[in-house]
Amino acid sequence: MPPNIDRASQPSPSRVSNSLLLSKGVTRLEVTLKLTTAILALAGGVYTYLGVRELLNGSPSMVFFAAVIYSVAVSVGIYAFWIFLMQFMPHVVGRTGRGLMVGCMLLGSLMIVAMSSWLNASALAGAAAVQQHLAITVQNYTRDLDAANSNAIAAQGLLPDIQLASVRFARLADAERVGSLTGTAGSGTVVQLLTQMSGQLDSLGQEVQASGKRVSTLFEQGGKHLARMRELISDRGPISARSDAFATESLALMGVIANLQQTSVAPAVKRAATSLSAGFIAPAAGGRTADLADRQSAVVGKVESSIAAQAASLSDAAENILATPRVEPIRFQTMSPAEAVLRYAGDFIPSWAGAISIDLMPAVLVLILCVVHAAIRREGLPALSAANMTAGELVAALQMAREVEEARRRVPDEAGTETRTGEAAVADLAAVADENVTPLSSARHTK
Repeated sequence: MPPNIDRASQPSPSRVSNSLLLSKGVTRLEVTLKLTTAILALAGGVYTYLGVRELLNGSPSMVFFAAVIYSVAVSVGIYAFWIFLMQFMPHVVGRTGRGLMVGCMLLGSLMIVAMSSWLNASALAGAAAVQQHLAITVQNYTRDLDAANSNAIAAQGLLPDIQLASVRFARLADAERVGSLTGTAGSGTVVQLLTQMSGQLDSLGQEVQASGKRVSTLFEQGGKHLARMRELISDRGPISARSDAFATESLALMGVIANLQQTSVAPAVKRAATSLSAGFIAPAAGGRTADLADRQSAVVGKVESSIAAQAASLSDAAENILATPRVEPIRFQTMSPAEAVLRYAGDFIPSWAGAISIDLMPAVLVLILCVVHAAIRREGLPALSAANMTAGELVAALQMAREVEEARRRVPDEAGTETRTGEAAVADLAAVADENVTPLSSARHTK
């Protein structure tokens, strides 16, 4: 009896054909996989060199050799890591082993990102990140300059009140010369007091006006510094040189902002208002008669009350201006492209994606190999042909054939007896068949 063969367990011809195609495809693409991995590793090394060069200090030759050595080490490490995974990971079929290989791939990917990808991002978007840092700094300085200018010119809003008070006291003095206040014409004590108050307020107004001119000049100077800083941002020169020039302009701008805050005339207005009220000394009535002296004293008292009210109003307005928070501009800090890329990483996601993809693209190839080898094992390995076998494989196959032949010769005697009985039955059937068959030569003689 022939041995029973479980045909359901045998791969179908179509599945064997697919497995054979997959195996041949893997063999043909081995060189392509290695070449692709080498090119990606080389690209990662080049961008790593460009990124690490900005972080090193020293002589140009020392920086060059150190950057080259680091980038070469990175390229070799990336290439070796992915080639190891391509060779071993597709053939590890155990759940534990496959999990460990995946863990190794994740750990290696994190290490590659740490030692190479962020430097690649620095090379790809470092200059743009530094420019963004400069642009944000310009926005902050513009805001600080506007705030300092607003605080400085806020005292200009007191100028109309000061001028109106000065004019009012001057008109009262003119009215008193014709006797409108005391009833007696002349330039006596009341006229002198009113003229004095008008002159003090007029001097204060002139000081406020002069302060406004100084503030305008400083603000214009700060605007020139900001314009120069914007030109440096949009320039096409090396980013390091532009950053240094930007730092110089920012230092000058900070000086302008500080001068603006010191130029504010609000403290002077507050001091003048306080002196008007606290330093007022009522003059003695100089009338020739007692009645005129009493009337002069009464008018002086009213003038004192009016001066106190005007001083309180100016003092409160100046106090509100002084209560405004002082502008504290942040000192500009230069950044390397790598530092800028890390600080503004959220604004350069496409650059980060490209930098990481250069180093981690072989991971997709490793996963493809795992899927293909799993399909080959699932559909059944194709039989090897002698043309594709090595000398070692051929020797091993011959040795296996000898062992199988020896095992068949050592079959028990019972199995041998049954085999001989079966052979005898086959011989009897052959003899019967021979008796019923007439040879062709006998048939010719019979005819």
